[in-house]
Order: sequence, then C-alpha cells, then structure tokens
Amino acid sequence: MDKRKAYEEKLDAQLREWRSKIENLKAKADKANAEAKIEYYKNIDSLENDYKALQGKLQQLKSAAEESWEDIKAGSETAWEALKSAFSNAMAKFKD
Repeated sequence: MDKRKAYEEKLDAQLREWRSKIENLKAKADKANAEAKIEYYKNIDSLENDYKALQGKLQQLKSAAEESWEDIKAGSETAWEALKSAFSNAMAKFKD
C-alpha cells in the first residue's frame, strides 16, 4: 500500500472513531440538566464544525492530483490537530 492510501485510510478510521465519540457525547448531553445541556451542545457544535472541516480535507486529499497532495496533507494535519485538541477540551468539560 502506498503512503498516500495508508494516510487516507488512517484519517478515515480516525473520523469514524470521532463520529462515534461525538454521538456518545450527544447521548450524555441529552441526559444532563438544561443548563449543562446548553453548555455541552456548544462544545458538541464546535466539535461538529472541526469534524466537518477534517472531512472536507479528506475529500480534498482523495481527489487531489499527486503534485498537490502533500500541500493538502499539511492542511489536513492542521485540521486533525484542531479536532484532536477540541476533543480533549470537550472530554474534560464532560467529566465535570
């Protein structure tokens, strides 16, 4: 398997895992009191936005020409780190 395909598959797998985590957070938020639910859904909305940005980057990667793939990969890694950080922050808030 080439490096590009392996990277795309890794990103796909991570997105599936994060989608599952977002759904779990939604389930927890739905069980919270009204005030906490509002705060939780603010965090979830932020996660959803970062998730969608990473999904978009993945689609760009998959359709990119070989010459531009490395440039798009760099942008996807930035989006990846943003989502990873957002997840860490959200998980910390959900534990409160």
